[in-house]
Amino acid sequence: MRVGELLRHELASLLARGEIHEPVLQSVAVTVSEVRVSPDLKQATAYIVPLGGAHLPEVLEALMRARKYIRGCVGHAVGLKYAPQIAFEADTSFDYSDRIEAILHSPAVERDLSADEDG
Repeated sequence: MRVGELLRHELASLLARGEIHEPVLQSVAVTVSEVRVSPDLKQATAYIVPLGGAHLPEVLEALMRARKYIRGCVGHAVGLKYAPQIAFEADTSFDYSDRIEAILHSPAVERDLSADEDG
């Protein structure tokens, strides 16, 4: 988990500094919500979401094109023996939490909760 957090922090700062020379990434703010690393530290999956969720396929494609450059920058900054191969995936946890929130505030659930409170 510690290595994943180090990688997440370095990826986020790399994106914030605008060091990746992809036109799509220059115009969109990208959040790196989590990085999961394999037990042998050779593979990492970075979960990203563009600000507002716009241009997600283009952002993922741009990151995949630049992943060799990103691997070199992140590996050098983190100082691991081997820089992990980084894959990028869309983070769907925000959509999932929005869906749970909508369910909890639906009229049927509110009705059931008020019935429980009444006795």
